[in-house]
Amino acid sequence: MRILLAEDDEVLSDGISKALKQFGYAVDQVTSGNDADQALVSHPFDLVILDLGLPGIDGQEVLKRLRGRGRKLPVLILTARDGLEDRVTNLNLGADDYITKPFDLPELEARVRALIRRSNYGSETEISYGPIRFDTINRHLDIENQPVELSAKELSVLEILLQRPNRVVSKEQLLEHMYGWDEEVSHNAIEVHIHRLRKRLEPFGLSVRTIRGLGYLLEKNK
Repeated sequence: MRILLAEDDEVLSDGISKALKQFGYAVDQVTSGNDADQALVSHPFDLVILDLGLPGIDGQEVLKRLRGRGRKLPVLILTARDGLEDRVTNLNLGADDYITKPFDLPELEARVRALIRRSNYGSETEISYGPIRFDTINRHLDIENQPVELSAKELSVLEILLQRPNRVVSKEQLLEHMYGWDEEVSHNAIEVHIHRLRKRLEPFGLSVRTIRGLGYLLEKNK
């Protein structure tokens, strides 16, 4: 899952980015409201973490413009303001949640995970596909009731495929949601992750089929 982090305190931003990347998220960082607005126009994200006190246009204006374009991706507000009026204003503008500075990184990650889960799965806490059971709260994978460990990127590939069962997912879609713009991605990176994921799934009667020129399809073997 890909996150835009808009925070002008570079030390705080780097700390948040590092923590979220450890959980397998791709994180793009910007330090101004103008850059945040442009990034949201130009790139697909699964969530934006938005500081209100950004230079240039402020966080509230970024949020107004985002919602004005009809974009529904979840927005988590970072704020030093804890007044009731501020919270109500930001929620009315379209924010999905907020967290007050200073905060603990585990709480931030939990809120991020909850927002992305609700955006992708609604109230579902588990996705089932054949023998697969994917816990959307803890991002835990069981196959045939046995826990299966995957790398962060392999799990991201599988999660995206599970969100689109029996539909082709293009390589571009996978790249857009798995890698930030500061990450070096080799031409065959996705193929490597797909190959490794296939090897883990095939013993359970599942395959990731390559649809030449279109992308990849998760399916049950006949």
